[in-house]
Amino acid sequence: MSPTAQTPPVQQRTRRRRGEGQWALGYREPLNKNEEVKKNDDGLNVRQRIIDIYSKAGFDSIDPADLRGRFRWYGIYTQRRPGIDGGKTAVLEPEELDDRYFMVRIRIPGGQLDPEQLRTVAGVAQRYGRGLVDITDRQNVQLHWVEIEDVPAMWEELESVGLSTTEACGDTPRNMLGCPVAGIDANEIVDASPSLMETHRRYVGDPQFSNLPRKYKSTFSGCADHCTHPEINDVSFVGVVGPDGRPGFDLWVGGGLSTNPFFAVPLGVFVQPDQVADVWAGVTGVFRDYGYRRLRHRARLKFLVQDWGGERFREVLEKEYLGFALPDGPTPQPPPSRRDHVGVHRQQDGRFYVGFALQVGRTNADTLTRIADLAEEHGSGRVRTTVQQKLIILDVPEERVDSLVAELEAADLQVRPSTFRRDTMACTGIEFCKLAIVETKQRAVQLIDELERRLPDFGEPLTINLNGCPNSCARIQTADIGLKGSLVTDAEGRQVEGFQVHLGGGLGHQMGFGRKLRGHKVTAEELPDYVERVVRNYLAGRQDGESFAAWVVRAEEGELS
Repeated sequence: MSPTAQTPPVQQRTRRRRGEGQWALGYREPLNKNEEVKKNDDGLNVRQRIIDIYSKAGFDSIDPADLRGRFRWYGIYTQRRPGIDGGKTAVLEPEELDDRYFMVRIRIPGGQLDPEQLRTVAGVAQRYGRGLVDITDRQNVQLHWVEIEDVPAMWEELESVGLSTTEACGDTPRNMLGCPVAGIDANEIVDASPSLMETHRRYVGDPQFSNLPRKYKSTFSGCADHCTHPEINDVSFVGVVGPDGRPGFDLWVGGGLSTNPFFAVPLGVFVQPDQVADVWAGVTGVFRDYGYRRLRHRARLKFLVQDWGGERFREVLEKEYLGFALPDGPTPQPPPSRRDHVGVHRQQDGRFYVGFALQVGRTNADTLTRIADLAEEHGSGRVRTTVQQKLIILDVPEERVDSLVAELEAADLQVRPSTFRRDTMACTGIEFCKLAIVETKQRAVQLIDELERRLPDFGEPLTINLNGCPNSCARIQTADIGLKGSLVTDAEGRQVEGFQVHLGGGLGHQMGFGRKLRGHKVTAEELPDYVERVVRNYLAGRQDGESFAAWVVRAEEGELS
């Protein structure tokens, strides 16, 4: 047989051999640049180079593979260089987008902060980040304007109070989410904090899980409100009451949004609280070894779960990683429509917690210091971040609630915010993010102000999420009104900032991805008019007790555009 005749079968065998790059199937050679960078050197090793070399020799000394790769293992991204418009986001090379400053994420496990930690974060932000602070929708704190020369000193201050940037980004276990009122919520099923903290202690920074196929998002919660959104995380432990009446967890896997959204698959098992850390390690091991590493856009756990299904995933987990079978368990009850813990609520011990709204998560060092002071003056000092870019002060005696609320409101930290302030979120946007196409934070603030002025009496739940790019950091597909940043053509034919619209998304008992109107986009300038119009159409056309998401399902396209 001629060499030419043999070529197609050889090519076919090569494709089959490469597969999806799964380690468990023997495919260890890197199939893309990211995998090559990780194989060349573990991301955790960059810490010493930052301390010994880069912080001393400056920005220009940084190896590009570290700068745009391994730095993320310590929560460090280069910021977007100012003045680059969104039309160039996907056109310019990384070095053209890079500023010489960094965004830095501080991981806050379970959103738990004490006064000393909060003041330390404020001090670090003031000294190294121009005082600017963002509370993210994954309970992190994100700083900006950080210079490489200051990173070791920043780490030293944070680590002195038990905080860290380790694995806040990268192909690693990201910040582990927990209910911000775990252990005190009068309605909680089980306090997941001990399980979360044990998992964090054992595995964050552990080299056995520092090279995953992609980012990996975890949540541990016994909250009856499902406030950490287990439906859209890679691995979620969801509080249930077990067959024998003892509380524990169901296990959900494979949730995630971005450009290919999937809801997590409940495995229908019962995990005891003392098993959680081991089961988390088992699920993470499955992802590490069987996760797809050939194409970055298919490397999240959700793609493996969709291909395998829950039954096969459970079988592999139990047989290959746990060494024992998990018993079947009950299905968690669906949560209520609002899941943010904003407002004044009674704790198990008779004291109160007070949740309040920042403006789309944006604040500053002075305000954080003020919050720490108020938490100590009115409660135990404990403060929590939430996945809705909000904050909560815990352990407030009843006689101190009114004075705390008054002090917070005086600082524009609203305990009884409008629907629009309470339910609007925004990602970082083009101000700092190299992936963004449009501005989001200030646009969201302006939108809130306009809607409060135009619709002062509107009080129904209505989530409005603004995202600067298609990656859905602000969860646009699961919002009532999800706004995905894009460039659009205005009435004069100019290319301007705007948004593609998703309507009627939701989680819990109204779980579903938002409805996209074919070809429908709005310019950023038109956004207040558009949202007002759709909300008024909802008010005019809804049935008694009908939610916005339910109305969207049956609304005519003209009512939504």
